[in-house]
Amino acid sequence: MSCWGNIWSIAKRELSGTVSSPVAYVFVVIFLLLSAFFTFMIGGFFERGQASLASFFGWHPWLYLFLVPAVGMRMWAEERRSGTIELLLTLPVTTGQAILGKFLAYLIIIAVALVLTFPVWITVNYLGAPDNGIILAGYIGSLLLGASYLAVTSFTSALTRNQVVSFIIAVVICLFLILCGWPPVLNLLNRVFSPGVVDFVAAFSVMTHFDNIQRGVLDLRDLLFFFSVIFFFLFATQAVLRARRAG
Repeated sequence: MSCWGNIWSIAKRELSGTVSSPVAYVFVVIFLLLSAFFTFMIGGFFERGQASLASFFGWHPWLYLFLVPAVGMRMWAEERRSGTIELLLTLPVTTGQAILGKFLAYLIIIAVALVLTFPVWITVNYLGAPDNGIILAGYIGSLLLGASYLAVTSFTSALTRNQVVSFIIAVVICLFLILCGWPPVLNLLNRVFSPGVVDFVAAFSVMTHFDNIQRGVLDLRDLLFFFSVIFFFLFATQAVLRARRAG
């Protein structure tokens, strides 16, 4: 079987197991409900008087902060707890293919949740004439953001067999990726470190890159940032699994 065939086989296996449990459905329903609540009730969608989904996408970094680690924390932790990770890693697939397959499965769930928010897009087009190119860029940025959090969760799930521990560590790392570009944090760092160090830390903030994309600016630097985060944490996942396999 080809490389992509192996990856898709793992993805289908993972999707089948996830769909047969309430995890995926709970994630999608809670995401849709909270998205609608924060957009229309908290985000002042109607008060803005603008045909825009800024109030919709603006909450995604915070919604994903808890929901993505919650849905992905079982990715490897459950395999380790049940002892099936040894069986998985003895299949005729590489560790990298297994990681990508599982990552793809959960990314599909996130993508489905995003697609199901289409009533929000229909609403804004009914009420006005928005720039749908900017909205499309917002969806692309949101998917990349969710994929980045998911890669972090893949890494933390590989570290432990305890799903709660995996969830907590993933939330902390993702929170760092948000707060390292937050002005109050940068002001605090400016008192201790040089401007070069502060700028280096700020460059790791997902907020800065996500805000650029949701404004419709698909800058190569922002795309490279998200792909770099995804690659780094998936590579770290592979390193952890190989170390445990060798041990």
